[in-house]
Amino acid sequence: MTRTPPALLWFRDDLRLADHPALNAAVEAGETCLCVYILDSSNTTRPMGSALKWFLHETLVAFRKSLKDQGGDCLFLEGDPAELIPQLMEQSGARKLYCHHRYQREARDQDEAIARTLEQSGREMRRFHGTVLRPPETVTTKTGSPYKIFTAWWKAFKALGTPPLPIAAPKKPEFSDWNFLNGTSRKDKKSISPADPEKMLLPGHPDWAGKMGEYWEFGEQAAQEIAHDFASGPLDHYETGRNDMAAEDSSRLSPYLRLGVISPRQVWHICADKGAKTDREIYLSELGWRDFSWYTLFHNPHLPDRNLKTQFDALGWRRSRKDLIAWQKGQTGIPVIDAGMRQLWETGWMHNRARMIVASFLAKHLLIDWRQGEAWFWDTLIDADPASNAVNWQWVAGTGIEASPFFRIFNPLRQTEKFDPKGDYIRRWVPELARLPDEALAAPWEAESAVLEKAAVTLGKTYPKPVVSLNEGRDRAMAAYRKTRAS
Repeated sequence: MTRTPPALLWFRDDLRLADHPALNAAVEAGETCLCVYILDSSNTTRPMGSALKWFLHETLVAFRKSLKDQGGDCLFLEGDPAELIPQLMEQSGARKLYCHHRYQREARDQDEAIARTLEQSGREMRRFHGTVLRPPETVTTKTGSPYKIFTAWWKAFKALGTPPLPIAAPKKPEFSDWNFLNGTSRKDKKSISPADPEKMLLPGHPDWAGKMGEYWEFGEQAAQEIAHDFASGPLDHYETGRNDMAAEDSSRLSPYLRLGVISPRQVWHICADKGAKTDREIYLSELGWRDFSWYTLFHNPHLPDRNLKTQFDALGWRRSRKDLIAWQKGQTGIPVIDAGMRQLWETGWMHNRARMIVASFLAKHLLIDWRQGEAWFWDTLIDADPASNAVNWQWVAGTGIEASPFFRIFNPLRQTEKFDPKGDYIRRWVPELARLPDEALAAPWEAESAVLEKAAVTLGKTYPKPVVSLNEGRDRAMAAYRKTRAS
């Protein structure tokens, strides 16, 4: 009796079993699936940041457990997918490869190259849409050109109807393990050896991940519970709660969406009939913004490293390693900035309002190129993805699509007054200022010496003096901006 060859199921940013169109298609076709995850070291696509690698490790541990409960496993490899995928299919006898579409140009090009290689050997690559609400190609203007304004795109998006319902996890998927690889050696170019995920993904010495594990749960079930808890609680007052930096009213689903532990369609439909209408619509529009970011990257592949508004190519960014490091370490002397950056370092995540404030401060008050900030977020955020990270940085810097004007410069003191009025966020993340009274917390450099002394705060010793005067920083940014308009 001839053994039916297995199919290869290539997991990327979709580490779940429910609402997984590629998996469902394989199961419906009667395939026995071999599951693989490849950490791409080819330099074809942008390497993951360090924090995301840490989150990926913990996510893979949970995902592999769920697969083992179904009788399968997920092989972890490190290398060039363009080489490894054809080798895996040849060695396993697989004739078909199932996976989801990717939308950044480098990843699309890589997939196309793999598809061509497989076709030459009589094999097939089957791709499905499973990581966004709608594929980027499906939302276009009447002329067929891409949208440049979110509100217009959002209107067109909603005119297409509600995103499809998520697909339930297959009841009886047939998985195969990778035991046939045991004992292979890399000396043979065609042999494949599993990689060590701990060695490839976790930090060495020192272990900078520190307390990050205290803030997160891992796996598909955890993501589902977080989504349902959000929909039945904070969503009901999301319009106001989302901007309270000290509150726990964010969905905190972005890391799970980043690795596809939960799909955007699942989140959409979990929230679709929950909460007050205004609050729900605001949150759903934020899911829409995630899609819009991928849409923008799809149509503007150089988004992460080029100003979309080319006039800003002439902007005179400052090069100050000292100021950049102060910003990265949360030592700028501006409490709300330092609170956000310290939250990022300890948890791998930052409140969205804080992200806007710290990004504006770097690009405007410090006049440091937004790409320096984007790179730092890429390495330290567990939810950093190629689209949202770049779109949001260019939005704040005023250099991109749907951008906030460059002259819109967030005032850290006013932002603190509006979104951390009692100082709870600052006190949580900048504990050396915790004893200051509310009225002195946002700008300790303006406090009287007796107030500072009573709170055990010595500027320049226990807490830094501001790296820049807020007024001077604003004036410097505006002067640089005016030069770009005159050129």
